[in-house]
Amino acid sequence: MGKLYVIVGKSASGKDTLEKKLRDDKSLGLRHIVPYTTRPIREGEKDGVDYHFCTVRQFWKMTEDKKVIEYRTYNTVLGEWTYFTADDGQIDLNSHSSIVVGTLVSLKEFTKYFGREKVVPIYIEVEDGERLQRALNREKRQKNPKYSELCRRFLADQEDFSEENLLKAGVIHRFENIDTTRTAAEIAEFIKGDMNGH
Repeated sequence: MGKLYVIVGKSASGKDTLEKKLRDDKSLGLRHIVPYTTRPIREGEKDGVDYHFCTVRQFWKMTEDKKVIEYRTYNTVLGEWTYFTADDGQIDLNSHSSIVVGTLVSLKEFTKYFGREKVVPIYIEVEDGERLQRALNREKRQKNPKYSELCRRFLADQEDFSEENLLKAGVIHRFENIDTTRTAAEIAEFIKGDMNGH
């Protein structure tokens, strides 16, 4: 029986980088889940690798077909963007464990869908000043930087990831991400222990 490891954390805390390192660790055997989004593709992203980029119409069709496990829609300064995970064959907890980056909302939906015993939240923490600097550096590399959206997300994170919300979502396991390689190794050890029932 497999488990679903869900990496959660505030924006620019290094979730995607850690998820990639963990899925590349062959000793863990974790399957990557490619989420879907209706937002425009960013510089350097690849369709089907970073996300499945789709239209709003495609999202609603998958919803009607009962293929959407969880979704969240953000009213950004550039319009509404929806992110979602689909029951499209990528997740098969009967045969393997998987890893995905999520939010507290998606974590709750995964837990509802698969059951608490099969979903393991992993919370990534980074000091706010460092996190803001990382976000600015990332945005500067974009062809058309969207600083207002960066600020909106940064402020929303303070409320979204309150201690009360973390507790409600069942977040217990926390990892401080100062050095990505070391943090990935610490999480890998935790996952190995969890898989072995420790």
